[in-house]
Amino acid sequence: MIDLLQILIEGALVGLVYGLVAISFVVIYRASKIINLAQGEVLVVGAFLLWTFSEGAAAAGYAIPMPVVIVLTLTGCVIFGWLVERTIFRPLIGQPAFTIFMAGVALLILLRGLTQLVWGAQSRSIPVILPEGAITLGPFLVNTRLLIGALFTVVLTVALHAFFTRSRLGLRLAAVAEDHTTAQSLGVSVKQAIAVAWVLGTVVATSAAVVLLSGSILSLEVAVIGFKALPVALLGGMESIRGAPLAGLIIGILEALCSAYLDPVTNGAASGLLPYVAMVAVLLIRPYGLFGWRRIERL
Repeated sequence: MIDLLQILIEGALVGLVYGLVAISFVVIYRASKIINLAQGEVLVVGAFLLWTFSEGAAAAGYAIPMPVVIVLTLTGCVIFGWLVERTIFRPLIGQPAFTIFMAGVALLILLRGLTQLVWGAQSRSIPVILPEGAITLGPFLVNTRLLIGALFTVVLTVALHAFFTRSRLGLRLAAVAEDHTTAQSLGVSVKQAIAVAWVLGTVVATSAAVVLLSGSILSLEVAVIGFKALPVALLGGMESIRGAPLAGLIIGILEALCSAYLDPVTNGAASGLLPYVAMVAVLLIRPYGLFGWRRIERL
């Protein structure tokens, strides 16, 4: 019984961090109605920016304090998110959904190529940003890094939900999510709202990279995190901030159970397939997710 509870705890913590990446999908979709398939690559760019301002700068003889590294990384992510929205997706406002979808595929390929061109294909070491080790709670061990990430996900979820439902700018983004044409007729700047959403989505994705990669190895393959988080976003509902961490809990726990009990008899395949099986099931049974808006059309 203790082993089962330990598996559930670990799965819940990992799932909440998946929920953090899923929130970055939701933030962008709420304003732009774009499912950014390149969100994993956005996360990788943010992680490489973090490496550049920390380990890269240290190798060049510039020792930058970690708080300054975080500020520089987030500033770089803001600029990066704004550039992606301004150069690729802003010209596509009002275009058919398929055109925007293909632009997302093109962005995925482009970012992979640019990341490899700028930083190379070799693996890098991300500095330890969050505390390592585990906290002992009775018979259970709780990973400190994942616990901090899970708590951060909960706090961020509450803050973003309040932002979208109570602040003037958040309500403008919600109006844009309802209908671009109607929002524009009411005096809401659709372009500004979408730019804000992209910047927020990029910053959230980078925050997830800090949690997941602190003290770990960074490579281009890390982008698969985005594809793991996409089923979480779909399950929670692409418009629901609060649905993302709840769906993350479900996927994380199921993945942990599969890893413990099914992977030994499937050569490790069960846990890897689970998120995508869940994604197909959601699209077939409840395409708007647990908390999504039913009238939103999916690709």
